[in-house]
Amino acid sequence: MTPIEFRRHIHANPELSFEEYNTATFIENSLAQCGIETYRIAGTGVIAKIEGLGDTKRAVVLRADIDALPIVEATALEYASKKHGVMHACGHDMHAAILFGTLQRLAEKRDFNGTIFGVFQPGEELVPGGASKVLAEGPFEGYDVVAVIANHVDSTLEVGEIGLCNGAFMASNDELRFRVTGRGGHGAMREKIDDSVAAAANIVVKANKLNDSKTVLSIGKIVADGATNIIPDSVYMEGTMRTFDGTRRERVWSELESIVKDVDANWGTKTELIISHGYPTVTNNIALTQVARVLAQESFKAVELSKRYTAEDFGFFTEVYPSVFYRLGVGSSSGASHTDSFAPDERAIDVGIDFMTALTYRV
Repeated sequence: MTPIEFRRHIHANPELSFEEYNTATFIENSLAQCGIETYRIAGTGVIAKIEGLGDTKRAVVLRADIDALPIVEATALEYASKKHGVMHACGHDMHAAILFGTLQRLAEKRDFNGTIFGVFQPGEELVPGGASKVLAEGPFEGYDVVAVIANHVDSTLEVGEIGLCNGAFMASNDELRFRVTGRGGHGAMREKIDDSVAAAANIVVKANKLNDSKTVLSIGKIVADGATNIIPDSVYMEGTMRTFDGTRRERVWSELESIVKDVDANWGTKTELIISHGYPTVTNNIALTQVARVLAQESFKAVELSKRYTAEDFGFFTEVYPSVFYRLGVGSSSGASHTDSFAPDERAIDVGIDFMTALTYRV
C-alpha cells in the first residue's frame, strides 16, 4: 500500500476523537503487511516498533494524530468522507500517511541507531488529549528517548516548505465554563431579581481585562434563555484561555475565581466556574530544532515561524522528552484547515516522508 492510498482510505473513513476503532485496525493491518510490530495504546491508538542497530534502548519516537472533526465535508473529492458529519478537516489523515510512509522506509533497511517507535495517537482534538493518555501508559519506560518528532500540515506554507520555531511554539489551552445562577423574574421588577445576565456580563468584562502580552482569554458562548422583559434564573457561558507562561496560567485561574467571587457578592448570584485544564505549551527543544532547521535549509526550504496561540496536545510530549514540532506546507490552494473544504495537496506527503525520515537519521 502506498502512503497516498493509506491517506485516502483514512480520509474516506474518518472517526472522531477516542472513537478511532476502525482506523486503528486499518493501521495495524497496514503495518503488519510491512512486517512492522504493533500494539494498542490508549484504547484506539497504535504504537509501531522497529528495532535497528546498536543500542536498542536508544529510542526516537515519531508521532501522528489520527482523529477527525465533526464537520460535513464539501470537497467533492472521489475519496471524500463516507461518514456524514465527520471529516478529516485538520490534516490528521496526512499526518498518519506521512508516519506510515516513514515507517515503511525505516523498516526496509533497519540501518538506524536504536529503536524507532511510531505513535498513531487518538484524540488530539478533544481535551484531555490523547497524548496524555498515551504517556500515562508509560510506553517508553526503560528507553532513552533522544527525540520525539511530529509535524502539522499548514496551508500558509507552500509544498516543500518546513516551518520551524525555537522554544515555546504553541500555547497551553484551558476550557472555561460558567453557570451564573440568580433569582429570575420580570425585567421591570428589579427589586425582586438577582440579575444573572448583568452578573454574567460583568464576568465577561472583567475576564477580558486579563488579556495581556502573554495571555489570550475569550468568552465565545453565552446562553441566557430569557426574553425582552424576562431575566432568566441562570446564564451559561463558555470560553478559552491560552498562554505560553505556566506561572501566568495558574495566576489567571486564581484571578478568574476572584472575579466570580466578587461579581457574586455584588449581584447576589451564585456562579459555578469549571476550568478544564487542557494542553501544556508546545516547547521545541532548541538543539533538535536546530538539527531540523539545518536539514530543512539543505534539502528543503526552511521558514522561520513565530509562536502562535493555537494549541496542540503534543505539548504533553514536550514536557517529558526532548521534542521538535514543525509545520509542513500543503499550499494556499488547500484552503483553511477546520473548514469543510480543506483539501491538502498530496504532494506534501512525499515531502513529509522525506523530511521525517532524514530527521530520524540525524537526531
